[in-house]
Amino acid sequence: MTHPRLLAARGDVAAAHLKGQIEAGRYVEPVDMQVTAGVAAIRRTPRDDGPMDTQALFGEVFAVLEEKDGWAWGFSRHDGYVGYIDMAALSAPVRPVTHRVSALRTYLFSGPDLKSAPHCLLSMNAKINAGEKRGRFVDAGGSGWVFEGHLVSLDHAEPDYVTVAERFAGTPYLWGGKESLGLDCSGLVQTSLEAAGISILRDTDMQESELAARFSTIAADAPRQRGDIVFWSGHVGIMVDETRILHANAHYLQTVIEPVSETERRAVSNDSPVTSVFRLTA
Repeated sequence: MTHPRLLAARGDVAAAHLKGQIEAGRYVEPVDMQVTAGVAAIRRTPRDDGPMDTQALFGEVFAVLEEKDGWAWGFSRHDGYVGYIDMAALSAPVRPVTHRVSALRTYLFSGPDLKSAPHCLLSMNAKINAGEKRGRFVDAGGSGWVFEGHLVSLDHAEPDYVTVAERFAGTPYLWGGKESLGLDCSGLVQTSLEAAGISILRDTDMQESELAARFSTIAADAPRQRGDIVFWSGHVGIMVDETRILHANAHYLQTVIEPVSETERRAVSNDSPVTSVFRLTA
């Protein structure tokens, strides 16, 4: 059964592939558009102050089912998340992407020169269509220039997702965020795993169900090791060693490494014990 946050259907309109499964006033074929802003909020309502559920990064594709009053309603091709994006952040046609940003963040410059004016910041896993190379800079499909040393090919996988995640220590907590300037607990997990070549859905409940189907579960009270992913109700973190956990959290309003005993103490006081622990072995 499709999760409601991944169901591209409202009472009045739904994606064409859902015809016969979901009742809707009309069914439409999605029109793919590409994110050409550094990052774009996917919101629950078509308002600038609407709740942000997640983000789409530069180069990702958003399947548009409706355009109205400057907003696109549809779903992310990256992870299926449904919501509204400001049309100003999208463009067409979609260009194929060849590389992704491997640095925590990097500038998209207006020219192949570190002294040129930057257009915007690109965060880890933003994707570009790499073109002409000039010196140490690569043309990003006509959108600007990126330092070559901050790019890797799409098929490159980092050997250790924990090392990737550790680079986000100190990053502010942002509900719905998945960029280097702000992210939440599941955004940190999704981003870090993607850099290591492991795709996973967006929210903690989705991630917990998906990991249960794909990887080994260990007992909640069993000894832990680096890389174990620990879930509570509505929260997730990554063990950096046997006793410490890395997580973006609302207690500190940032991404921190702390003794997991402290995390569990606060969780238990809020009546939220560990629900599952996964060891991502093949």
